[in-house]
Amino acid sequence: MTSLPPPPQKKLGLVIDLDTCVGCQACVTACKGWNDQGYGAPLSDDDAYGSDPCGTFLNRVHSYEVAPAEGPAQIVNFPRSCLHCETAPCVTVCPTGASYKRAEDGIVLVNEDACIGCGLCAWACPYGARELDAQAGVMKKCTLCVDRIYNDTLPEEDRVPACVRTCPTGARHFGDLGDPASAVSQLVAARGGYELMPDLGTKPVNRYLPPRPKGGADAAPLAPLLDIRASGFAGWLDRLLERL
Repeated sequence: MTSLPPPPQKKLGLVIDLDTCVGCQACVTACKGWNDQGYGAPLSDDDAYGSDPCGTFLNRVHSYEVAPAEGPAQIVNFPRSCLHCETAPCVTVCPTGASYKRAEDGIVLVNEDACIGCGLCAWACPYGARELDAQAGVMKKCTLCVDRIYNDTLPEEDRVPACVRTCPTGARHFGDLGDPASAVSQLVAARGGYELMPDLGTKPVNRYLPPRPKGGADAAPLAPLLDIRASGFAGWLDRLLERL
């Protein structure tokens, strides 16, 4: 009897379309709002309405104006959150085991009861995806809204991360990137989706779809993003923008 091959390992994650993201911050607001309610404790804010506000966010969007060698300048909006790496350095360095990766779906989470707020995971993450909640004294990060995606009491269309459900331009997609036949995997294949800093060996699950050149068919193409190499997320992004 011929044994069947094992099913592909589930890798839940996000595909973010840099071509259609308009930087409206709706995903940031939705993430903050949902996780203030659904997270283990609200995401803390300090002096939220004062002159020097700061707070804990699990998702941020950075906007940049870039000028290709030829063609018009354009805005690139770059959403940033945990990439749920297959080989997650934040998990490796955690001294208490508070940071862990789930075998069943690949989501990286933090057990806040075991977190001591040492910050080693933030230092190890090359993408700047960890945030210390100063009031709670623990590290927090994107959870892919595990309390939504497996919640049978929600309508099926709501069983996706809050950022995906809210995005007005459909720039954010959620699914199983471990399944080549899934809608997100097919989207990545069709649009040349890429991972951030592949040379680091972290194998991030999330993928980005590159922005298309503006100005029609005669516009100069944007530089290949996979050629970018840097020692950290900020440097990687700066060099990326210089090459566009």
